[in-house]
Amino acid sequence: MSQKRDRIQVEDEGDIAIVHFVDKKILDEQNITAVGDQLFQLVDEMGRRKLLLNFKNVDFLSSAVLGKLVTLNRKVQGARGKMVLCNLNKDLLEVFKITRMDKLFPIASDQQSGLNLLG
Repeated sequence: MSQKRDRIQVEDEGDIAIVHFVDKKILDEQNITAVGDQLFQLVDEMGRRKLLLNFKNVDFLSSAVLGKLVTLNRKVQGARGKMVLCNLNKDLLEVFKITRMDKLFPIASDQQSGLNLLG
């Protein structure tokens, strides 16, 4: 039985949880589920209210990841929190625009701008 590796790394900046993704490509079902579970834990179990998702490391993600982000956003809003995305590359940003997800989430160009939006 393989040990479940962390798919995200969390860095704290005051009351903001900055989430870095480990994988460049978040495409297969197992990874997507693990990413989703680990993100949901931040809100459900750790009570985090402010999330900054930093996509600097991510080149590709499947549409199933978008579904996880929508669910995560719902959880964060249910907890009266806020979620911001940052550092999306051109292709990822395009996906968010095509799916109109850019209307759902605040998207910052870089981590500092994202922190400012949450601050």
